[in-house]
Amino acid sequence: MANNQFYKKNHRRSIRLKEYDYTQQGLYFITICIQNNICLLGNISDGKMKLNRAGEMIEGQWLGLTDHFKHIIIKEFVVMPNHFHAIIEFTQYRSAPCGYSLMPGIEGQPQGIAPTVGDVVGAFKSLSTNEYIQQVKQNNWVRFSKRLWQRNYYEHIIRNEDSHLLISQYIQDNPMKWQEDKYWVPL
Repeated sequence: MANNQFYKKNHRRSIRLKEYDYTQQGLYFITICIQNNICLLGNISDGKMKLNRAGEMIEGQWLGLTDHFKHIIIKEFVVMPNHFHAIIEFTQYRSAPCGYSLMPGIEGQPQGIAPTVGDVVGAFKSLSTNEYIQQVKQNNWVRFSKRLWQRNYYEHIIRNEDSHLLISQYIQDNPMKWQEDKYWVPL
């Protein structure tokens, strides 16, 4: 009985489509938020995002994902003070020959198995969190409590060109609409 109550209390409803194959080719829009919506990645000035060193690191980690995942293409993205929006494209996946890793430096991913959107987001969160922790120790970056990123992330399957154009415009306009964001927390 106690285990059942624990499960009900701690179970999060998945926002993923149950029968959808998140390894298949296509465009995906994702949003990842800093834990507690704290602004750690820079600030908005005159409708433009001004990245601090942490924001620059986040941008670099995102762009570096193509070194780990050979079947993704980085599309539009924006690093905001407390969150991150991006479109990634999954291209044709080819399984790796025996003994060759498609994702050097990413442990725990079986070779020859197509990574999912969740695998890409998980790798990004892990790599960027580890780098942020190093910078806290070495360069006194602002500390975070327990985790850098919120546990989950938002994802949307882009199904047509009109949707892609709308979401691309949303990403591009996001810094100009910062004052409308009701979820940010200043330091």
